[in-house]
Amino acid sequence: MSLQLTIEYPESLPDALGSTREEFEQEAKWAMAVKLFELNRLSSGMAASLLGVDRVTFLLKLADYGVPMIDLTEEELLSEVANL
Repeated sequence: MSLQLTIEYPESLPDALGSTREEFEQEAKWAMAVKLFELNRLSSGMAASLLGVDRVTFLLKLADYGVPMIDLTEEELLSEVANL
């Protein structure tokens, strides 16, 4: 079963942002998925699934939003590397 989220916005908003309705809605969907990933609410796989793309595509696109693929402190990163 699939659910749908509806968000109301002014008809003039996409034009004001220099995009088409379809481009705006796709960008909004990406922004939501990226933010939920950044907040650790969604895994990269779940976010990719929400967007209908593969995980690698999602991870590579994070840079466009200024969101790191891996958000570890230096200590956490050193611990991960030591455990390899």
